[in-house]
Amino acid sequence: MRATGTVAIPQRADEGSRDSRVTAGSRDARVRLARMVTTLFQHWHLSTAEQSALLGMSTSHRATLARYRRGEPLADSRDLLDRVGHLLGIHKSLRILFPHDLDLAYRWMTTPNRLLGTRPVDVAIERGFEGLLALRRYLDFERGT
Repeated sequence: MRATGTVAIPQRADEGSRDSRVTAGSRDARVRLARMVTTLFQHWHLSTAEQSALLGMSTSHRATLARYRRGEPLADSRDLLDRVGHLLGIHKSLRILFPHDLDLAYRWMTTPNRLLGTRPVDVAIERGFEGLLALRRYLDFERGT
C-alpha cells in the first residue's frame, strides 16, 4: 500500500513496470476505495443507515451505497474521501490491536464500549466527522502511536 493524500491505496504487483502514480481523487483509486469501504461495512455488520451516516450522507442515499457496492467509484468529494480514509485507518488499528481475533476486530465498532459510554459506531454517527477523528485517535492511543 502507499499513501496518497489521506487515503492508503493498495498497489497491484503489476503497477511497478509503468507510471503508477494514483491520487486519492483518481477514478481508479475511488473505485478501489468504494470496494474496500463497502467490504469493511459488511465485516462490521452495519445497517444501511449506519453506513450512510458514516459516509456523511443522509439515509435517503441508499442508491448511492448500492452503486458503490456494484463497483462504481466514490464521489470525488474531499469530505467523503477523508471519511473513508479515517474508516480504513480505524480498521487498520483494529487489525493491529486484535491480530489473532478478526471477529473481535470486526465486532468492535458495534459492541458497547465502557470507556466511550456507547458503541463506537454511535460516537461516529452522533459526532460526525469529529467522531471519526475521535475514534481514530482513541485507537492510535491504544496502539501506543
